[in-house]
Amino acid sequence: MGMEISDELLSAVVPVIVYWVFSFLYELLAQHCVNYRLHPIGEEEEKNTVPRSKVIKGVLTHQALQILTVCIVTKVWEEKGEAPTVQHSLPRIAVQFVIGMAVIDTVQYFGHRYMHENKFLYKHTHSAHHALVVPYVYGAQYGSLLDGLVLDTMGSALAFLVSGMTIRTSIYFYSFAIIKNLDVHSGLYFPWNPLQGFFPNNCAFHDTHHQLKGQKYNFSQPFFLSWDLILGTYRPFTVEKRKEGGFEVCLLTKND
Repeated sequence: MGMEISDELLSAVVPVIVYWVFSFLYELLAQHCVNYRLHPIGEEEEKNTVPRSKVIKGVLTHQALQILTVCIVTKVWEEKGEAPTVQHSLPRIAVQFVIGMAVIDTVQYFGHRYMHENKFLYKHTHSAHHALVVPYVYGAQYGSLLDGLVLDTMGSALAFLVSGMTIRTSIYFYSFAIIKNLDVHSGLYFPWNPLQGFFPNNCAFHDTHHQLKGQKYNFSQPFFLSWDLILGTYRPFTVEKRKEGGFEVCLLTKND
């Protein structure tokens, strides 16, 4: 008799596996699809102030905390008898995905914006993520533990609780959210990428926020632009082709 792995464990571990598998694939694309890069090869070493080895260590630490938190939340929710166990219909799952995306976007926007507006929190927590002036894919979850707990883990847990999805559905939802977040940080601007075509919150949009002059704008991630547009923190931009190949994101003034 084979060992059965619980949905609780899978919901915590599978997104982490997805994170590194897709990070590897995006890294391969970044090396071979240079004409779709937002930053030329070598610019990362010039502008980023944290080595890749430290980023990997930071992400793995964050993911260990994330696994522990997800396991606890799903276990407690199930033991209380409040977690649905019967898999829902596809239309209902689609609605749960939309609710989950809205919850994550809301937590991300307000938590992210506050991290920037509170000088103490920015200095001691969120500034670590902005050491990556030139984002790259597996740096998507790099930052302080508090940063990761508030912006990533708490948002995902609330999305699960508010949407009413089953633990099994959450495996797919978390994995989708991870892939979307990786794409946002990939620095690869593919016009034919369905994630970038359907969602205006793409790698070009998020690249504006990582620019030193764009950190007070474009806080939304990873799905929609809604809160930036509603609350006036959206900063327009254009994507231009570089003469030497690839693309460049150019911030505009709000009146342009």
